[in-house]
Amino acid sequence: MKTSDKQILKSKVINSSLDTVWWKWTTHEGLLTFFGQDNKIELTPSGAFEIYFLMDNPYGLRGSEGCKVLSFLPKQMLSFTWNAPPQYKEVRESAYHTWVVVNFKEVSKDQTEVTLTHLGWPEDKNWDPVYDYFNNAWGRVLELLYNSSKE
Repeated sequence: MKTSDKQILKSKVINSSLDTVWWKWTTHEGLLTFFGQDNKIELTPSGAFEIYFLMDNPYGLRGSEGCKVLSFLPKQMLSFTWNAPPQYKEVRESAYHTWVVVNFKEVSKDQTEVTLTHLGWPEDKNWDPVYDYFNNAWGRVLELLYNSSKE
């Protein structure tokens, strides 16, 4: 599948230490503080990066089942594959995954800048609503992270 140059780019300064923000993105307990109702994360290349939002749905339709950690640099960068939400059935069933890169930069001992880039968007009009969905959703995710991190 041919990918476009489209990217979603979101950034926010979080009022928490780099250690805390890294923990929130890379551990089961940390993700529960701001992102989804449950998760399965294995911080290793090809490890699971599954976040579940719709717990009443059957497995496979709860969230990011099948998504994997691509790579990471401790306390600097995390990248993972990302699928379409269940409501975009045709796109989700294509089994193609986009990818997300989250960069972490210490601003001060109590502030961390988080920059999220979502890329790998196919040149396929069926993916346009999914792009629009995540263009809104990732800003909300960073806001939830910000609100969860008032130390």
